[in-house]
Amino acid sequence: MFKNIIPCFDSEVKEWGFEARILRWLTLLWLTVGLITLFSASYPVAEAEYGNGFHYFFRQLIWVAIGLTLFNKIVRAPLNDFLVISPFMFFIILGLIILTLIPGMGTTINGATRWLSVGPVLVQPSELLKPFLVIQSAKIFGQWNKVKFDKRLLWLIAFATVLAVILKQPNLSTTALCGISLWSIALASGIRLRYLSSMAVLGILTAAISISIHEYQFRRVTSFINPWKDPQGDGYQLVQSLIAIGSGGLSGAGFGLSQQKLFYLPIQYTDFIFSVYAEEFGFFGSIFLLCLLITYATFALMVAWKCKDRVSRLVAMGGMIFLVGQSILNIGVATGALPTTGLPFPLFSYGGSSVIASLVLAGLLVRVARESNEAEIVQFIKV
Repeated sequence: MFKNIIPCFDSEVKEWGFEARILRWLTLLWLTVGLITLFSASYPVAEAEYGNGFHYFFRQLIWVAIGLTLFNKIVRAPLNDFLVISPFMFFIILGLIILTLIPGMGTTINGATRWLSVGPVLVQPSELLKPFLVIQSAKIFGQWNKVKFDKRLLWLIAFATVLAVILKQPNLSTTALCGISLWSIALASGIRLRYLSSMAVLGILTAAISISIHEYQFRRVTSFINPWKDPQGDGYQLVQSLIAIGSGGLSGAGFGLSQQKLFYLPIQYTDFIFSVYAEEFGFFGSIFLLCLLITYATFALMVAWKCKDRVSRLVAMGGMIFLVGQSILNIGVATGALPTTGLPFPLFSYGGSSVIASLVLAGLLVRVARESNEAEIVQFIKV
């Protein structure tokens, strides 16, 4: 029981390949740093809202326990098992996303209807879809030349439907991330560039139309260029984020000593959690975090490079894109390099759906690393 949650009790890991062990420990290190940051970022808000500073932290621990249990199950199960169940899970979760659009079914927060209420628990289906989007797109694009035309068309329509319903919530940032991930997986699979170019143009046009239709999206895109023009309005979030990051200096204010999280910086334990981290741990801490992400991406790419099976390679790349790519996008938003979006920081931001999806993606990545290493050993023995 405990070895599925507490890593130190797992004695089987020493038998894994090098990349699998490193990725596992990097995932756990990433998660640990994230939990420490979440505790600090959420404490004042939780104390003010619930009279208990541990409220968000303890709830996150429950989701982490569930996520780690799934993580440990996934790294021990054949990847083929997930390839088999992926289509069913894909359409089930797509159905849940569609439910959010039905009046009275979805839960609206800050103008967006992205959640379903299950009793007191909020579930965000678009986050839970990410692992199965990776698996299914890897499965289709990895076997593109072997897949019949009607099946190709079915899945292209399914992928387009996913992007359309997420955009309708509205959730432009997640739509863009899913679209970029699908495009990147297709690119890595070797699909002709002329098809990918047309898809990229279509995606850019869709984003432009969405921004022109939704005024708040337009304001978000334009306000990041000069947030100081309206520091109390559209530029408020970014201005407070930049103040937090700048206040950190070289070595940071110290753990728990962020001033901006004290009701100046909005949504400090989700979208702008990096700002709190940067203020408390400073430039050196931020460099450490970036090095962690770069190291994670490097080992993920090493695993993908070593894979003999194309589908497994694409699963590894898709998992890396969602985990590391989304983290970089979140940091880009917090530092003003990108327009303000609602993307959480994987394994940092508060949210059960996000942390579970992230740990499932990490588990798939480690599983691919294990199978790649085991395949090499078998091949060596045969020779």
